[in-house]
Parts: sequence; structure tokens; C-alpha cells
Amino acid sequence: MFPALLFLLLGEVIAPARPPAPAYETVELFGHAYIRLQDWAHANGFAVKWPAQSKDVELARQGTRLLFTIDSRRAEINHVTVWLSVPVAQRNGAIYFSPLDLKTLIAPILSPTKNPPNTRIKTICLDAGHGGKDPGNQVGAHQEKSYTLLLAKEVRDLLGRAGFRVAMTRSGDAYPERSQRPEIARRARADLFVSLHYNSLTGDGSGTRGVETFCLTPAGATSTNARGEASDTRAVLGNLSNARSTLLAYQIQKSLVLRLGMEDRGLKRARFEIFRTAEMPAVLVECGFMSDPAEAQRIFDLTFRRRMAQAIVDGLIAYRNRVEGR
Repeated sequence: MFPALLFLLLGEVIAPARPPAPAYETVELFGHAYIRLQDWAHANGFAVKWPAQSKDVELARQGTRLLFTIDSRRAEINHVTVWLSVPVAQRNGAIYFSPLDLKTLIAPILSPTKNPPNTRIKTICLDAGHGGKDPGNQVGAHQEKSYTLLLAKEVRDLLGRAGFRVAMTRSGDAYPERSQRPEIARRARADLFVSLHYNSLTGDGSGTRGVETFCLTPAGATSTNARGEASDTRAVLGNLSNARSTLLAYQIQKSLVLRLGMEDRGLKRARFEIFRTAEMPAVLVECGFMSDPAEAQRIFDLTFRRRMAQAIVDGLIAYRNRVEGR
């Protein structure tokens, strides 16, 4: 498959092909390709609100609200934070955004393709982060690996009651290598792969809190958390599921923020090893900061853990309903 065939397939998702998208004039600004935001908005029935002297630009149509900020990668889709691959730009009274973001972020969320008839989401693979020799983040006697497994088991039980089959990359204190985890999902014929983690900051981490959900960075783009990855932006196998992974990450992030009231750190992009070889839509959820004392209390609490598990399951069900047309 590599490399030529993979590049041919990158624009194709597992769902049926869409009608050709309208053509927009592309301009080169600051080293990136852009299209006029106003042109796209008007072609798609959005009213544009851009107050004088403001950097915030709002697009609205019935039931949908988009918010962009000039010179920023942060945006909102229906009040949920998402991170763009390329900052929004302004020139000569016009606003520009990247066609890459339109293709790999906005379109998959606003107008996802549906599964073929009778194609159902049946099996979900849950990956409890870390384990065994790798404790993950540690606060006092509390190790991340213990709480990711506890959360994964709560999610597993809820998914089972909702009629899904569930595979686990680990069900005890073991350490599957990161490269093995998407392979476990493949062998289980999983339709979705969800990795569960908790965040932490070194030093005084108090005051930094919230949830964030990652999916794979599109080919040619820089990760939200680049960490030296920017030099290698080539396509990988996991990019075949870009659109579906984006929608899955969005639905889980939306559910966590709206149902739990946690700080919204957004849908983000990364080239984590577990994403690169995943053969199905894959996300990694950072479910809060162990380094923040107030948030840590909630993370260690069974009642809140069950609420978080339900929010994750609600996001998975919302994704299923979108792609199955329910």
C-alpha cells in the first residue's frame, strides 16, 4: 500500500463518495494555501458576523454556529473547542481559512458521510493507558495506570449494556507495547479504538485542568502538540480514517464538556504511535489533570468516574447515530 496507493486513498473515507465540492479560489498567504471564509460561508448558507475591530468571526445558520479567531488556530463548532491545522488569516478586509481544515475538520463534523446500509458499529476496543512497568502520571500514591483501567472497565460495562461488543487492550496491570494496542483492536475486528488517559503537569500543576480529545494529524499538517514532530508530516495508514476519527473525537469531546461541565481544552491533533497504524477510527481522551488538586479529587472519586464513563459512552453513541443515520 505504501507509498503511492496510500496517497491515492487519503481523500477517500470508508463511506460512499460525495458529490464534487464547490470550487473556491485558492490564494497563498504566509506560506499556506487559503480560501476566503466569506465565500464558503455564503455558498453554504451561513450568515457572517464580524464586529468592527474584533478578531472574532461568527458564522451562523439554523442549528449551527462556528466561531473563528483571526491569527489563531483555536475555533469553535457549536460551542465545542476545536484546533485548526492552520491559523485563520486576514488580508484586505477579507478573512481566509485553510482548505485543509475544511476537508479534515469542518466537513467531517458538519456533514459526515453515512455508512452503507446495514453497516453497523458493533465492536469497540478500549485501551486503558499505561499499565504494568509504565505507571503513567503519579500524584502521591495515585498512579495513572490504575485509574485509566478503572475508567475503561466502567465504560466497558456501560457499552455492554448498550449492546456493543467490547475488546480491551488490557484488563489487568499489564503493559501492551504501544505498537501492539492498535493490533489488538485489529484482531478483535473493532470498529472504533478509544484510548483513555489522564493529564498531569510537572511542578505546581494547580489551576490547569480540563479535558481534551486527540485524533491523528492530517498528512501535511503540524500537530497541535508538535513536540518535534513537525519535520515528518507524511501520510500514514491511520490517515485513511481521518474523517471518521475527527467526528469521533468531536462527539466524545462534546459529550464530556456538556455533560460534566469540565473545562474544554478542545479537539486536538497528534501523531501518537497508537494512531499511526490504526485501521479504524481512533482517538485518545485525556480525561482531566491529576496534577490539579480539585480535578484530582474528582478523578479519584468513583461516582464521578461513573459519570465520566457515561459521558464517553454517550459520545460514542452520538457518533454511531451520526454515521448510521439514526
